[in-house]
Amino acid sequence: MTLSNLFVDVSLLKTNPDFRRVLIARTISLMALGLLAVAVPLQVYALTGSSLQVGMAAACDGVGMFLGLLLGGVLADRMDRRRLILVARSVCGLGFLGLAANAALPSPSLPAIYALSFWDGFFGAIGVNALLAAMPHLVGRANLVQARALGMLSMRVATILSPALGGLLIAGLGVGWVYLLTALGTGLTVLTLLGLPRMIPQGEAGENPLRAMAQAFTFLFGHKVILSVVALGCLTTVATSIRILFPALVEEVFGGGAFETGLMYSAVPIGATLGAALSGWAARLERPGLAMGGACMGAFACVAAIGAAGSLYVALPVLVLFGYATSIASLLEYSMVQGHTPDHLLGRVNSLWTAQDVFGDSAGTIGMGLLAMLLSPAAGILALGLGALALAAAVTATATTMRGAPMSDPALEGTG
Repeated sequence: MTLSNLFVDVSLLKTNPDFRRVLIARTISLMALGLLAVAVPLQVYALTGSSLQVGMAAACDGVGMFLGLLLGGVLADRMDRRRLILVARSVCGLGFLGLAANAALPSPSLPAIYALSFWDGFFGAIGVNALLAAMPHLVGRANLVQARALGMLSMRVATILSPALGGLLIAGLGVGWVYLLTALGTGLTVLTLLGLPRMIPQGEAGENPLRAMAQAFTFLFGHKVILSVVALGCLTTVATSIRILFPALVEEVFGGGAFETGLMYSAVPIGATLGAALSGWAARLERPGLAMGGACMGAFACVAAIGAAGSLYVALPVLVLFGYATSIASLLEYSMVQGHTPDHLLGRVNSLWTAQDVFGDSAGTIGMGLLAMLLSPAAGILALGLGALALAAAVTATATTMRGAPMSDPALEGTG
């Protein structure tokens, strides 16, 4: 393998203007949302002095996102996906203007922040789901790995830079101006995406929404390749919940404090960024399902090693490896779900896949908290790692269809 084959292929940016528009718009959007991710918690905490209230605002966003994904899946399979993306992003921008107006009041309303957090999660999820369903049409199924890797790379860069920038802007200008900048960034994404073509799905517009979702469930649970990769992806999502135990692990095992905890939280995104940048080889895999199983098992072995490590200097490089392995697993999961789903089901299947990711993260964080109470932070992480490793090995060993499947179904090539 040559060095050039190791790095992500950027040729899609040169040859595909529609993908270039999407990547630019997505990067601007992520930068803007990174500002929002800092502004809302800081404003809520300044108003209430309560971490619980901060969590409630995040929960409102999460509930809105979950419901938006389910509705967005149906809409993305019966409406022009371009129009859906543009309308959803525009409505989100109105919500950010609402947050700015609320912040300008002498006494900002906490219920308004809750309601607008739900608004952002709901309409943001509809737009994201439509964009996911649009990608096979925009780049072709053969280029999904390359497109996803470039998207992951831009996402990592944006999410690393924007929270720090948000803190500086809030300190210098105030939270209201940051909300306005978020709305401005959202407006720029809409303008950037206006050049996309119309993308009419192949589904039946008059189908009952509940029946439409039932059809997606039937397809998901009946498709051996997609079901297996989603099962592995759900395990990976649960494994990322070890992050909630980093403060306790540092204090009880590593004998450190806030600085050392920050290093642990930084190590995983560093590994994930490397995974996106050094993923050129993934597009040429003949058996991506087998590679995904291996990446998941590698990630879970890293989790077990973190639980067994008695030193921060051992845990940090292992966390980088964990971030790399989960990044590769996520890249392959995305590409195989898109590559094996017919166009008329892409919206709904993406909504179910993304919703389980949201649910898996929430369930994982609660489960890790309970496990740490029953055992200890280190023992809980070790138990999760070993349990997930055993389950991933069982799924990979029994999923013969997934292990031999190509990145995309040849029968679907050229259908969007």
